[in-house]
Amino acid sequence: MLKVASEKELIKDYDLSFSIFEDPLGGHSALAAGQIDVYGCTADYTPLVIDRGTDVVNVAALNPSYGVDHIILAPNTKVADVKGNKVAAPQAYIGHLLMGIWLESQGITPDEVKWVNLNADEAVGPMVSGDLSAAYMYEPWISKVLEATPGAASVVNTSDPEMLKTGIFMDALYMNKNFIADKRDAALAVLKARWDGLGYWHEHVAETNKLIADFLQWPEEDVGYVIGTNGKSFDGGIYMFDFDESARFCGVLDGQPPFGLTHGGMTGAVALTNDWWIKLGLMQNKVDAAKGVDCSLMGDLVDSGYRQSFGAN
Repeated sequence: MLKVASEKELIKDYDLSFSIFEDPLGGHSALAAGQIDVYGCTADYTPLVIDRGTDVVNVAALNPSYGVDHIILAPNTKVADVKGNKVAAPQAYIGHLLMGIWLESQGITPDEVKWVNLNADEAVGPMVSGDLSAAYMYEPWISKVLEATPGAASVVNTSDPEMLKTGIFMDALYMNKNFIADKRDAALAVLKARWDGLGYWHEHVAETNKLIADFLQWPEEDVGYVIGTNGKSFDGGIYMFDFDESARFCGVLDGQPPFGLTHGGMTGAVALTNDWWIKLGLMQNKVDAAKGVDCSLMGDLVDSGYRQSFGAN
């Protein structure tokens, strides 16, 4: 959406330079080092940047996963059979969290399964061969496994109400603290431009999806399968918070955010993620979640009178 804002000249006083990181940790390293100023990434990294003491904060929640992420149970496998057997998820990623939370909901603790560090595409073969009891997956790999192994089933996904209300399966906008401190006007302009770009998409969906496809060099249809074609969400993709929804989750605008999320719940989501990284053995320390969140820029936009609220077209 920042690319949209740049292309449509919705941010007039600044030029934006874009880099795409295939490796999320590489992007966070560049942000922490001040090589980039702003970074869009999944919010599950926030406890880690706090623990490492880097100059990085989460300034806005952007969009929850709205059914992208699934746990697939192997054929002829009952939930009780998963205990003691192999489950696949990419370590230190949303899939790791989703698998852990689903297992706990079924009365299985993380140490009662054998974890295999596989991404969705890597888990297809072991699922089909029967080597895994359950695996984290997203499309097109979900369909491939379900077609190849009759009886396999999706048992949970991130559009389930219990998963949505955790607030942890979320994309976020991070900024370097020094960028905010030294160039606050620019930081505020970039944040506003992100929402202005989103508003443009909402009003001109087909045009904007094509622009995004050209930028990412994706088939245009694939963009629709992530962000949708109705200017708000895609069931099986993501749900776009408008500004007001995000500001309520930040706690700087009155009212309740959607999906059972709490007003000001961003820090709570960071704390819950921290708890789960500890349960999953990736962190040792309980951190101060508030140190990884800075809602002051969102608050400045609210104080300036900026508002944005919309549903599906």
